[in-house]
Amino acid sequence: MKPIINHFTDNDLYTFTCMYYILQKYPRAETEYCFFDRHQTRYPAGFDHLLREQLAHMAEVTITDEECAFMTRTFPFLPYWYINVFLRGYRFNPSELTISQDPEGHLDIRVKGKWWSTIMWEMPILSTISELMHTLNGDTLRYDAETEYEKSLQKGRRIWQGGLTLGDMGTRRRFSFDHQERVIDALIQSYAEVKEATHGQCGRFTGTSNVYFAMKKGLPCLGTMSHQCISFEEIVSGVFECNYNVMSKWSEVYDGNVGIFLYDCFGDHVFFSNLSKRMAMTFSGLRIDSGVEEEQVDLIVAKYKQLGIDPMTKQAVFSNGLDIDRAIEIHRYCQGKITDSYGVGTYLTCDVTDCKPMNIVVKLVRGRITESREWHPCVKLSCDKGKTLGDSQKCSYLLSVLGQ
Repeated sequence: MKPIINHFTDNDLYTFTCMYYILQKYPRAETEYCFFDRHQTRYPAGFDHLLREQLAHMAEVTITDEECAFMTRTFPFLPYWYINVFLRGYRFNPSELTISQDPEGHLDIRVKGKWWSTIMWEMPILSTISELMHTLNGDTLRYDAETEYEKSLQKGRRIWQGGLTLGDMGTRRRFSFDHQERVIDALIQSYAEVKEATHGQCGRFTGTSNVYFAMKKGLPCLGTMSHQCISFEEIVSGVFECNYNVMSKWSEVYDGNVGIFLYDCFGDHVFFSNLSKRMAMTFSGLRIDSGVEEEQVDLIVAKYKQLGIDPMTKQAVFSNGLDIDRAIEIHRYCQGKITDSYGVGTYLTCDVTDCKPMNIVVKLVRGRITESREWHPCVKLSCDKGKTLGDSQKCSYLLSVLGQ
């Protein structure tokens, strides 16, 4: 079977921003990630062998001159040496992977090694599993490119006519690489059409989180950070201080750039309880990835006002499994309260006729600051119980400590 991932930058921007953060703050840290399938999918017999074969190919995927030039030109907050020396020398290491399949068909996938290295595997694992599964299910044989392109065009028109500021964040659970490209093309075309028809009185296309497609299509690239930075920091500085310390360390690394903070790793209460004005001013906004969006907006607006900050000068980025109707509903609620934008993934890149999208993630489950230190479980609590992941005893303990 031909390789599914063929481009080094066929990955989300936050992978690279987090990797550079790790190199600066925790260069000796070691981590272990685990694959979670929220649908408890029973994969076909031999799927683990096919997946192992696909991911072994990643050792041959290296960054190109074109990719280096694009990243150097587009991401001035990432230093020249990181892109043109470190990433040029980076090689995916399949020995960091352990992949198995039980008799019922459930997958067990673990990634273990230096944090700056293992972080690169999340997106290739997820996008490969998704595309491979849709291929084996026969979904790709039933796929009609023209029909799906027209469907994406119609979605795009509704997005821009609805006034949404929106970008693609659909790499990890996409139907396929080719389909994600068609979706992006449809968003570009529909945006141009609606913008012309409304004389610019419409929403705004903010681009894609996928670095390769941003380069290929000449689009802005979206992304800042992920939950794993806070999840790891909890084992260093504790649940009550981890958000503040990541904000402080992130701002030291990026000096006010890439400033959307993902605040819900341990729920909203522990974050808002020690959000300082300095940190609120340093970061341009917050990403809402769990909870009831309207309730989260009210909490954010109230906190900014308490700190003496005009919420309309800040951004709320919504990314919690949204479809267009829900995004438009939230957009209307935000009017006059806060500046809103949207990152939509699976609904754009895997809403294919007669196809069931997967619900899969790769999450950090253990970490240690250096190779000589003891391992500690890393967990994520979120504002949604369904998104709580990690060691059950630690999750229960932290929930009791937080009074949740």
